Amino acid sequence: MAKIESYDLIIVGGGPIGMACGIAAQQKGLNYLILEKGALVNSLFNYPLYMTFFSTAERLEIGGVPFSCIAPKPGRQEALEYYRNVHRHFNLNIKLFEGVQSVNKQRSGQFVVHSSKGWYNAKNVVIATGFYDIPITIDVPGENLPNVSHYYKEAHEYAFRKVVVIGANNSSVDAALECWRKGADVTMVIRKGEINERVKYWVKPDVENRIAEGSIKAYFYSWVTEIRENEVDIFTPNGLVTLETDFILALTGYRPDIEFLKKAGVNMTDNLYCTPQYNPETMETNIEGLYLAGVVCGGMETHKWFIENSRVHAELIVGNIIMGL
Repeated sequence: MAKIESYDLIIVGGGPIGMACGIAAQQKGLNYLILEKGALVNSLFNYPLYMTFFSTAERLEIGGVPFSCIAPKPGRQEALEYYRNVHRHFNLNIKLFEGVQSVNKQRSGQFVVHSSKGWYNAKNVVIATGFYDIPITIDVPGENLPNVSHYYKEAHEYAFRKVVVIGANNSSVDAALECWRKGADVTMVIRKGEINERVKYWVKPDVENRIAEGSIKAYFYSWVTEIRENEVDIFTPNGLVTLETDFILALTGYRPDIEFLKKAGVNMTDNLYCTPQYNPETMETNIEGLYLAGVVCGGMETHKWFIENSRVHAELIVGNIIMGL
């Protein structure tokens, strides 16, 4: 039987914040390991090809490595290149395509971490798993049909087709505009009466103008009730409407893996947003030695934490671990 590897710290998630935790641990001399179930910064990798960040480049920096960018705001490709270069610079101890299945604290005080490829022991664990892996479903008949997607990559396959976009947040607005500009016949279905106020400020007027002029059709105060192979039923203020459609982009948001947190023993402070319990001064949860970092700290309120305001979590966590040694 192979010997189980032991670490001072295991970090679950190889996104920017997980990497920042690894950098902080490395700089303080801790024996650490990052476990990532996909590619490096896997969520960013799965973003739309031409996505532009809301933040400027310097606000995405980690480890003191400068992020040089010609444009005022970087895009997906530039961000991927930057984080690859950060990994090269620090030579982080990270295992890619190795997902963590469970984290359990033993009576000895050590954690046992079970991954898709083995077992590990750790004195401390950080969960920095982000939120982009689990879509928020609309739970209607036909949602699992092959013409329905909860992710959007690029517009080309939707060119000259009828596309229904569900939602009014950044991902749905970007998809609607890009598909329309590639020749798609786009209809948006929006539960509230307006485009989400958190949509990027330079994009929001664009989509509002396209709706106002009729280039993009929109049903406000409306929601999808059923999806069929070439049709979708929409409940509107004027009654039920049935539209012909080729594709449906159900871009209604994403959520952290709350069940994974609960199985690890993390308490939730409320039932509405499933906000995990942690000390904001140390990021330590109700389980001693188990920490949270990044967007997962907000539970279902995924708009609270971003790269730019959660980078500090790495220093808080590692500082608390060092104090306990």
